[in-house]
Amino acid sequence: MSLAGKIAASATSTTRFTTGLTRAAVRANSAAAVAPTVKAEKSTYRGKSTAFTAGTSTTSYTTSPTVFKQQRYMSGFAAGPGSEKIPSFADYTKERSADSSRAFTYFMLGASGAVLTSAAQSSVHGFLTNMAASADVLAMAKTEVDLSSIPVGKTVTIKWRGKPVFIKHRTQEEIDDANSVNIQSLPDPQDDASRVQMPEWLVVVGICTHLGCVPTTDAGDYGGWYCPCHGSHYDVSGRIRKGPAPLNMEIPDYQIEGDKMTVG
Repeated sequence: MSLAGKIAASATSTTRFTTGLTRAAVRANSAAAVAPTVKAEKSTYRGKSTAFTAGTSTTSYTTSPTVFKQQRYMSGFAAGPGSEKIPSFADYTKERSADSSRAFTYFMLGASGAVLTSAAQSSVHGFLTNMAASADVLAMAKTEVDLSSIPVGKTVTIKWRGKPVFIKHRTQEEIDDANSVNIQSLPDPQDDASRVQMPEWLVVVGICTHLGCVPTTDAGDYGGWYCPCHGSHYDVSGRIRKGPAPLNMEIPDYQIEGDKMTVG
């Protein structure tokens, strides 16, 4: 018997003894067994013993040979370099229509846009809130002046947002003088009517437009203001007439209601 036959025979075997035999007789019967007959992946070993003095014995061996098989799996990936085999992911996709997929995509885009818009609005609002003026600064944003306390021909100085502001109650002669000036001859051409709300009241920021000095009131060659630092002369309308200053004096925002003026 071959080695493969012996291994197969030893896997499963059934031994039946019809008569009482000695161990020597059994060994003799096993040695006399013929080669196995293989039929349909099943082997049957039969051995007939010769007659012994003690009796006749028949020993049958029945076995199913073990077949070694290796399970082979198909790969979903390319077999090697240059292969055109493409993996399929059909088993992982969901069975749904194109309309439902499109609706889900639009929903996600809309929700993401809404969240981003809300976050941007919150950020801008917080930034603007931090940059806004405090309560004490807002309290100084407006200044009220009683005009009835300023006589004709006089000028008062108030403080508005940390700046000096000149309020001049002009006489009729000063008004006529301001209107008689040739506008084309001015360094910064501007008529008097565009600089006042009421002809008798002139309101200007008291800062020289040259280097930020504070001019002297009722001084200079034109009876308005004079900056002694660099020699700039302003008339009774606050316009630059002579000197290095390039622009007229600034006009702030103000409102006049009866005898009350609100600057700012």
